[in-house]
Amino acid sequence: MSSRAAISERHSLPLGLHAYRAVMSLARPALWLLLRRRAERGKEDQARRAERYGIAGLARPDGDLLWLHAASVGETNAVLPLIERLLAARKSLTILLTTGTVTSAGLAAKRLPARALHQYLPLDSVPYVRRFLDHWRPTVAVLTEQEIWPNLILEAHARGIRLALINARMSGRSLARWQGKPNVAKALFGRLDAVLAQNEQLAGALASLGAMNAAAVGNLKLDAPLLPIDASAAKALSEGLAGRPRFLAASTHPGEEAVIADAHRIMRSTLPDLCTIIAPRHPHRGPQIAADLSAAGHVVSVRSRGELPRSDVGIYIADTIGELGTLYSVARIAFIGGSLVERGGQNPIEAARLGASVLVGPSRSSFLDIYEPLLAAGGAVEVGNSEDVARQVLAWIKDPASRDAVAATATSTLDRLSGGLERTTQAIIAMLKQRT
Repeated sequence: MSSRAAISERHSLPLGLHAYRAVMSLARPALWLLLRRRAERGKEDQARRAERYGIAGLARPDGDLLWLHAASVGETNAVLPLIERLLAARKSLTILLTTGTVTSAGLAAKRLPARALHQYLPLDSVPYVRRFLDHWRPTVAVLTEQEIWPNLILEAHARGIRLALINARMSGRSLARWQGKPNVAKALFGRLDAVLAQNEQLAGALASLGAMNAAAVGNLKLDAPLLPIDASAAKALSEGLAGRPRFLAASTHPGEEAVIADAHRIMRSTLPDLCTIIAPRHPHRGPQIAADLSAAGHVVSVRSRGELPRSDVGIYIADTIGELGTLYSVARIAFIGGSLVERGGQNPIEAARLGASVLVGPSRSSFLDIYEPLLAAGGAVEVGNSEDVARQVLAWIKDPASRDAVAATATSTLDRLSGGLERTTQAIIAMLKQRT
């Protein structure tokens, strides 16, 4: 697109987007302070903070470059097989993966293949976005799930960069917000050349917002690689537990740890040697969770302090990064957090793929297309309170065969739902061919 056409396009934007662009420009000093404070709390990489302002930390390789953005660890894990397939199909292609969190950058450093680079996503302010695009000059830009950044979309489209949204999903609350500003939604979703949604319902919802090429292809997370298991860490943890019955509450959010602790107290009356493992969604909350539960009378130890669960420890806080696979392999029974509070639920696929039997609360809108078939088939069990959790965990501990049957049903159900990876790969390859 010519510079004159790009200017004309920006002038035709709805008032809401003009306002957003102005606010994000004026907010740059505040954004600088925000990043500095986040860096002080370990939520930003101080050494690479310039990348958040669009200043590249690497040179751009020659040839076609696909820019792929994934928000954090779960999304990054889901796109890793996609990256490998695209690189195998296009020998001259380089992939730039951007993410927004320190944990996802660590995962990228460990698992990205050759010809794949990582940078942090620039903040969505026009000067930063333009600096980023000036340097990287992507052939195609691919966003994932709900990553709708207005200035990134507008500036990429103005340069004639083809845009896709893959593994697209949207909560009911987000959909209602977009429906409340239809001109803004159409201006953004209408600039996407392809929208690959996780299911038919989502494809229809995105089309209603203005996406012109929305199609249901499936959930990439069904085809994601298994979470890594550290064999030595798993062995040490199992030895520390010394054969005790155990239960994992994974990816918990504020408000859920108290429910899990109450369930633990109920179960200890029947299983006095039970160990409950809590892995909070945000590991930095670990020390506070430990303090709260200790004050409530529980004997607690904390993994980030190098502690293992002693024989007198009832609740073990696993507040470390990148160890969920190891924890699932050791516990075999897992409550998936974000579901007893209004957070939409976390991803059950990772636990089920590693053979853990899954419990979930009533809030699961973020993965509804996964939870509905799992629950209908008997591949997961819904719980609503501490009594429900205690009842089901005790039943599975006393009857391992029934626990294993639920896990097997989950595996077969997920196998039937998979296939999104191949369809997404082919769609992106088609977009690349249109540019070469």
